[in-house]
Amino acid sequence: MEKVILFYKYVSLEFPVQIQKWQRRLCTELGLTGRIILAAEGINGTLAGSNTALEQYKKAMLDHPLFTEIDFKESPGSIHNFPRLFISIKEEIVKLGIPSQKIRAVDGGRHLTPAQAHALLKQNPHDLVLLDGRNNYESRIGTFAGAITPPIENFRELPEYIDNNSELFKDKTVLMFCTGGIRCERASAYLKQKNVAREVLQISGGIHRYVEQFPQGYFKGKNYVFDGRVALTVTDDILTNCDNCAQPYDAYENCINAQCNKQIILCPACLPQRKSSCSNTCLALVESGTVTKRTISKRTVISQQR
Repeated sequence: MEKVILFYKYVSLEFPVQIQKWQRRLCTELGLTGRIILAAEGINGTLAGSNTALEQYKKAMLDHPLFTEIDFKESPGSIHNFPRLFISIKEEIVKLGIPSQKIRAVDGGRHLTPAQAHALLKQNPHDLVLLDGRNNYESRIGTFAGAITPPIENFRELPEYIDNNSELFKDKTVLMFCTGGIRCERASAYLKQKNVAREVLQISGGIHRYVEQFPQGYFKGKNYVFDGRVALTVTDDILTNCDNCAQPYDAYENCINAQCNKQIILCPACLPQRKSSCSNTCLALVESGTVTKRTISKRTVISQQR
């Protein structure tokens, strides 16, 4: 049996190159694939492999003095969703676009357990605002009912959105969420720094932990993931429509133009009609041989955000 684990920890890494070498050796020995991002501020990882290998990996991590108490989340999947192993060193473990010394995870909003968040959502106080910290293509197919879903394509655009829409949060209790919690750690710190909200909260473990406990709770639709699985169904609610005919549908496809690769939603009737293209321009370019035709059916993995 195989599965996928997701994890992160904000912790000072004085020697990330040494950690990178250790991680590469450990993952290779255990036959794990996936992505690990290291930075001076911590670690962000998604790995796939056998249950036994992943348990051995988790033990090795928890035995390391820097990585104790990591919250390892499990998800259905296999090494086929992650063809290779990438371990890289970057300036941030998830790109907010602001130096980690200026916006620190330790200064983030107060953590609520999934049960506490669910109770708050059920209570629904008049000053409560839900803020989706993810990108628009993620929230398009699944989000919490009534949440603000910023029209951003990259996480680094979120600070500007907050700056331009501060009135939405003025004197409010803001509950932020993202896929696994990592983005809200620093994004909530940024919102707190603006000093407009009455209180800033975040869901510990993000959507992942919430839907584990409340699969029929306030999150509706699909939980987007940054790999070949594309999205994991939480509820049967369909929140969006086919880009061609506007019928309810929510399965992503990539444009057949490999240079475009735009994520599109085309229902079963429109997919062959549009020949998996996002536009007539892309289709014409592919049919003329001007650009390369995409040869995979799942979206290309381009980044890692949770």
